[in-house]
Amino acid sequence: MAFTDRHGGVSAGPYGTRNLGGAVGDDPAAVAENRAKTAAEFGLDRVVFMRQVHGTDVAYAEEPFGDDPPALDGVFTDRPGLGLAVLVADCSPVLVADPVAGLVGGAHSGRPGTEAGVVPALVEAMAARGARPERMVAVIGPSACGLCYEVPEDLRERVAARVPETWSRTRRGTPALDIRAGIAAQLTRAGVADVRHDERCTIETADLYSYRREQRTGRFAGYVWLAGG
Repeated sequence: MAFTDRHGGVSAGPYGTRNLGGAVGDDPAAVAENRAKTAAEFGLDRVVFMRQVHGTDVAYAEEPFGDDPPALDGVFTDRPGLGLAVLVADCSPVLVADPVAGLVGGAHSGRPGTEAGVVPALVEAMAARGARPERMVAVIGPSACGLCYEVPEDLRERVAARVPETWSRTRRGTPALDIRAGIAAQLTRAGVADVRHDERCTIETADLYSYRREQRTGRFAGYVWLAGG
């Protein structure tokens, strides 16, 4: 498992420099070079990217989806050496592994996905293929923190009605959502005991892309893979 940052790539301007997102307005050739460079650094020759839509659909992958990936926000595999990438710029990249079953997965869980339950859907899909939640290790990657992610009060109340742990306030006392806390609670309720965190806040960390901070910007990624292949 690994998380990239915004350094070490070839993208220019607001996407500088390791933008991995292919749908944010960057030069496609630069994105392709950044993706190839990142894969090589991780020792991967095949990487699965999703067309993320803030939903709850999850799919099994045995090879990259190609130039027209399906609309998904969760993916998992049992193929050694096949990397799974989750693109983010304030949403949470959630990486999950059951080493005994030989299954790994990744989910893109922002506000809509957390509210709808994409991470529990990923755990359930992996369990249906032989993984066991009590053996899983989950890592919640960098995302907008509960002290920065300001939202209208009615939105906070709606999301918290579904996932109570998301209820938060900013440092100024205004309504906010703590997506990380919500995801951690969802994982625990799904039976995942080993939940780990990269607690960096994207809004506060200049080394990471943040849509809320910059608007026009790139995407970093969480990668997960099984060794071998």
